[in-house]
Amino acid sequence: MTDNAVKGPAGYVPSIEKKYGRPIAGWKGLIRSSPLTEHRALVGRLKSEHGLGRGHADALVAHTLAEDSAR
Repeated sequence: MTDNAVKGPAGYVPSIEKKYGRPIAGWKGLIRSSPLTEHRALVGRLKSEHGLGRGHADALVAHTLAEDSAR
């Protein structure tokens, strides 16, 4: 039997949207509009101000910053 489940940060997307009630685009907008630019500071903000767990916050920040640096 083959395991076709998405693993890693991309696998977090459905659970982030379900658990926190905001689409990924909304989280990305929040990260991009922040005056903070350092990965760890952004993760800390998502955790303290929005109640995200470390793994979810880290995945969102990493994905958003990587996406922005590829532009």
